[in-house]
Amino acid sequence: MTKGYQQLKNLTGKVALITGASSGMGEQIAYELAKKGAIVVCCARRLDRLEEVAAICRKISHQEAYAFAVDVSVPNQIEKLVEKVEATIGPIDVLVNDAGFGLMEKALDFDMTIAERMFRVNVLGLIYMTKYTALHMAERKRGAIINIASMAGKMATPKSSVYSATKFAVLGYSNALRLELKPLGISVLTVNPGPVRTDFFNIADESGKYLESISNMALNPEIVAKKVVKTIGTAKRELNLPGYMEVAHHLYQMCPYLGDYLAGSIFNKK
Repeated sequence: MTKGYQQLKNLTGKVALITGASSGMGEQIAYELAKKGAIVVCCARRLDRLEEVAAICRKISHQEAYAFAVDVSVPNQIEKLVEKVEATIGPIDVLVNDAGFGLMEKALDFDMTIAERMFRVNVLGLIYMTKYTALHMAERKRGAIINIASMAGKMATPKSSVYSATKFAVLGYSNALRLELKPLGISVLTVNPGPVRTDFFNIADESGKYLESISNMALNPEIVAKKVVKTIGTAKRELNLPGYMEVAHHLYQMCPYLGDYLAGSIFNKK
């Protein structure tokens, strides 16, 4: 029997739910899914912005598209959302967990209220959304789950302690989940980008100077989105961008002292 995720090589008419779809990578992934003919379900907290994204998706796909306001830090909102989509729109075949935020701050100065919220959004929200959605996917024995992690979850740098911790958690969860869901026909991909030119840094970098300092290294969200959507229907386990940062990660593992030097100097632009 054809593996469930392989059935998703053709996304026409398939339902794809994206969290964090009001801007940045989530928004661009929504557009790329629409180009493939998917029925896009856009989720985030800003309903007005989501409705704009959904309208563009309709024009691209000539399919229906939806906007739902949801705070992924609130579990019962997630459960109600998944059940509503499954009951009124159709079976969710693709889940993209993109909702998340970061803050560049020294560990000893970090506001623990923000740290707790970051874990609720970046980690627990992702886990709740994945579980409630995957329960339905498991019944159908098909599905694709894409978790947006970060190169920060592979190689931490100064002033990223809490954010990196959330992304390390996402990677650990996803790696175990992949093994559990593979026999059920569900693929699990982790996307580990370096810095991407998005609104993420409006919150993460209060100085507003970080993107300027890495202008030559920052990724284009449209290009990242294309690469992400291209993996759907395959068994690819990780997408690491850009390539030189993946090389740096391998050096970090093989030569930890050199890795610490690189993380604390060349790759530390905060």
